[in-house]
Amino acid sequence: MSRVSLIVGLGNPGSEYERTRHNAGFWFLDELARQQNLSFKLDKKFHGEVARYKHNGEDVWLLKPTTFMNLSGQAVQALAHFYKINLDEILVVHDELDLSVDTARLKKGGGHGGHNGLRDIASKMGGNNYLRLRLGIGHPGDKSKVTNHVLKKASTDDQISIERNIERALNVLPLVIEGDIQKAMNELHTDK
Repeated sequence: MSRVSLIVGLGNPGSEYERTRHNAGFWFLDELARQQNLSFKLDKKFHGEVARYKHNGEDVWLLKPTTFMNLSGQAVQALAHFYKINLDEILVVHDELDLSVDTARLKKGGGHGGHNGLRDIASKMGGNNYLRLRLGIGHPGDKSKVTNHVLKKASTDDQISIERNIERALNVLPLVIEGDIQKAMNELHTDK
């Protein structure tokens, strides 16, 4: 398994979206940046906010696209192409409707499941053979309520659960970066 060189958090830019469930990927990167004492800087050529740190002497790039969700691939493509980062060296962190708020899952490849950010990344990058960290945000129960659900602020209890998941995922992130996905999955998928 390849090591991870780029971690992309998906979300929508702007203060009106900041606390919405759809921005769980941004929350993950914000917490990682806080732990690593990093600041994001806007980089127009990468269509996003970018930070970088060293893990075992190797660069790990963090990217929060400033395009809207359905154009996330534009930012991923720009940065990955510039730094010659392969698809299998990318981890995309995103909200996942089909998982409950107390669940986080790692996955390699697979379909986009209706997630516009993933759809655009696969389209721009020419495939979907990248790692995903899926942060559960729960499903509203009815397809017609999905848009409102993802673009709404989570309840306090849901927010606490999502933040707990982010902490659990950050605990296994070093394994993910080093390419030990199976061990990371075993720890993340069994730890509650």
